[in-house]
Amino acid sequence: MPGPASWFALRMSELALSVLDLVPVRTGQTSAEAIASSLSLAETADRLGYRRYWFAEHHNMPAVASTTPPVLIAAAATRTTRLRLGSGGVMLPNHAPLIVAEQFAALEAIAPGRIDLGLGRAPGSDPVITQLLRGSGTTSDVEQFPRHVQDIAALVSGEGATVRFTSGGEYTVRATPAATGAPEVWLLGSSDYSAQLAASQGLPYVFANHFSGQGLERALDLYRTGYQPSEEHPEPRTFLTVNVVAAPTAEEAEARALPQLRMMARLRLNQPLVALETVEEAVAAETDAATDQVIQAARSRWFVGTGASVAAELRAFADTYGVDEVMLSPVAASYESEPKATSPGRAQTLELIAAAL
Repeated sequence: MPGPASWFALRMSELALSVLDLVPVRTGQTSAEAIASSLSLAETADRLGYRRYWFAEHHNMPAVASTTPPVLIAAAATRTTRLRLGSGGVMLPNHAPLIVAEQFAALEAIAPGRIDLGLGRAPGSDPVITQLLRGSGTTSDVEQFPRHVQDIAALVSGEGATVRFTSGGEYTVRATPAATGAPEVWLLGSSDYSAQLAASQGLPYVFANHFSGQGLERALDLYRTGYQPSEEHPEPRTFLTVNVVAAPTAEEAEARALPQLRMMARLRLNQPLVALETVEEAVAAETDAATDQVIQAARSRWFVGTGASVAAELRAFADTYGVDEVMLSPVAASYESEPKATSPGRAQTLELIAAAL
């Protein structure tokens, strides 16, 4: 793999960690319990000194309760004091840009200086749900995504945005009446398109490495070499997402990783989705060659092991790609005996990695 440009040299002692949360729902767990466990995990991340905590947007998935990032961010804001809270991300074509701007301007007022607005272009669900989300006529045209990103950045600023009519005249629109700050806008993606768009608009960029990892080197190169400095961001800024599981032993870590690996196989093989299996269910489940192949391919890109081994791998990963921040998606599943309103495996992952770094 190619090394980073010299001006992105990493000072390893300054490696920051953040968290991406899909609010997993396991067998027998209610949505209320899943959300309670994620809010508890946000408190843990805040206490341990993690930099950010972002909620993803996914719809109609039995194993995922992160359908509404703004609501979850608001709840987490009342339970934390230091973390930057954000979306990883809001899938913009599902929403009207003004509504997104208003929601995140309100969040910035609730937690000043702590709000990130990550924007993505993917639907976040299957075609039927996408049609339902966009059936109201209040969503945005996916082809207008670049302009709508710019519109939102303007709307959440103190100056607001100006609408110019073809017949003459102007009209000022603000996401909130008297903003004293604005959420930081990030562009999310896993393609050349998203990297080039972030570069052209002078925006910070996050490559969704946790999802596939394909095209990472090319996307970062396109972003960094094509970056057009903006007033807010004179230099390119980027970090990467990864799937992680840490436990006191490598054996426990592998066991806690298996349910999410099996869920990934279901997604890749277009099989019916179910609630996330417990460790016991995953270990006892029958398998086949196709499932095993997907699991092995995914596992090769995940960071699974003891706190010390995962921390060392994260440092090497960050050094390779020249980033000073890595966002962890803690995918450690639960054992059947563990309380449903908590996520012991995920909390353990964050604690062990933080202690090792």
